[in-house]
Amino acid sequence: MTCIANLSNDEVFTPPGFANQMLDTLAAAWADANDGADIWTNPDVTFLDPFTKSGVFLREIVRRLTDGLILVIPDLGQRVDHILTRQVFGIGITQLTALLARRSVYCSKFANGPHSIATSFTTEDGNIWFERTEHTWSGGKREFRVDPLTSEEIAVYTNRKCLYCGAGEDDYARGDVLETHAYAFIHTDDIKARIAELFGDNMQFDVIIGNPPYQLSDGGYGTSAAPIYQMFVEKALGLDPRFAVFVTPSRWFAGGKGLDEYRKKMLSDHRMHDIVDYPKLYEAFPGVKIRGGVSYFLWDREHDGPCTIQTMCDGQPVGERATRYLDAYDVLVRRNEAVPILEKVRAKQESTLDTRVSTGKPFGLRTFFHGKPAASGLKDPVQLFGSRKITWVARSEVPLSDGWIDQWKVLMTAVQGTSAAVETKFLSKPIIAGPGTACTETYLVAGRFDTEEEATRYSAYLRTRFVRFLVSLRKSTQHATRDVYAFVPDVPLDRDWTDALLYERYGLTDAEIAFIESQVAPHDGTLFDEDGADDSDE
Repeated sequence: MTCIANLSNDEVFTPPGFANQMLDTLAAAWADANDGADIWTNPDVTFLDPFTKSGVFLREIVRRLTDGLILVIPDLGQRVDHILTRQVFGIGITQLTALLARRSVYCSKFANGPHSIATSFTTEDGNIWFERTEHTWSGGKREFRVDPLTSEEIAVYTNRKCLYCGAGEDDYARGDVLETHAYAFIHTDDIKARIAELFGDNMQFDVIIGNPPYQLSDGGYGTSAAPIYQMFVEKALGLDPRFAVFVTPSRWFAGGKGLDEYRKKMLSDHRMHDIVDYPKLYEAFPGVKIRGGVSYFLWDREHDGPCTIQTMCDGQPVGERATRYLDAYDVLVRRNEAVPILEKVRAKQESTLDTRVSTGKPFGLRTFFHGKPAASGLKDPVQLFGSRKITWVARSEVPLSDGWIDQWKVLMTAVQGTSAAVETKFLSKPIIAGPGTACTETYLVAGRFDTEEEATRYSAYLRTRFVRFLVSLRKSTQHATRDVYAFVPDVPLDRDWTDALLYERYGLTDAEIAFIESQVAPHDGTLFDEDGADDSDE
């Protein structure tokens, strides 16, 4: 299981070591809530993995229960059969992963087969259920076409989406042979009724644990994908377990396509008990590129208070382990050491740079738009900053923000990221663009000014480690939209700001300065720091 290859980016297998860390966190929370009791010695606790893939969570639970229940059920065969038939349950996400999970847990792809270590099952599935589920298409556009075989006019629908998961019909209407990726757990209006259908009316799970599918293609440009893990989490919490433990991408902390409501809900849920965060690329899931890292959380139905947050790096805890409320800000600040720094900055109640920075596509020009290599022959030429090149266009070709063309501007790339395991730059080098210039959506207009001096001072400010550190608190992926500037104060441009002056202005301690400089590297002399990566590997 440590070496097994992932089937796809939405079906990421959890390494056994990582699964056991999650189970350790669960065991500690159970003991705290039950006067020190050991969850693995309880023959009545029920576990559900509602999106089982390799079966690693259920297998490790079975292993722990087999050791823990030795005094309760001394006979090994009876003990294992009791655990498998009464305590552990799963829902496969595909036919293949359901077979794989049964092989991992029952030692046989058939729960009632001759090689199964469970002796009481009467069905092949046992307690690891899977049945093909279809998408429910809705919306779209109705068109009339001529049937090429009958020459009759027929009505067809295009661009329909699944009512439950948002999958596009063009991508996932695959016929009867291929997997639909219509996951049963989220394709329902009543999750409790659905679980009753699968496992019985009286089934109430004490623990729900697992690693949900992360994304589905959303029909966007290239291999654009939309996250779906939040749908699984919401359905699971709707079953009202005693504890829930899930590993997901960490990008929901501060960003993510369509995750605003989910983030708001999770940050305001005071039943969140623990978050263990792995920001380093590839650390949690070797070989799987999940920008922004991954994390797991433990949700405790009876908890009502702050959440304990721990950052991990290279398998070890780093920094402070702190307990704090998650809804102090509109995003989750990952590192506990950053919170007092942010509080000192916010204490001055200054306006922030997100009010200065433009939205995407500031002049209405797409990334792939290019002008001519020279200004000759153009009426009222405008110098155009584009993707890694400068070209020239006629002023009439610039559809938006005509008044900005004649101002001094500071441009920042809308995408800044590297393939490094840990990001350290967070923003590209600012570009000062004088009057007579515009840009494609490769850039945002970070600020507009009447004089070159103001633009130069603003550019220097954006290059400081202080600014880029505050940006890093809101930047979960390579996208550097205007939202990532919402913690950065809009300081007066009456001087040339340096890190030393900024540290003094906000009263930062030596330890706080050292933390900032451990997280943010100085800029080198290169013009471009971004790698132009897209979201397809999220």
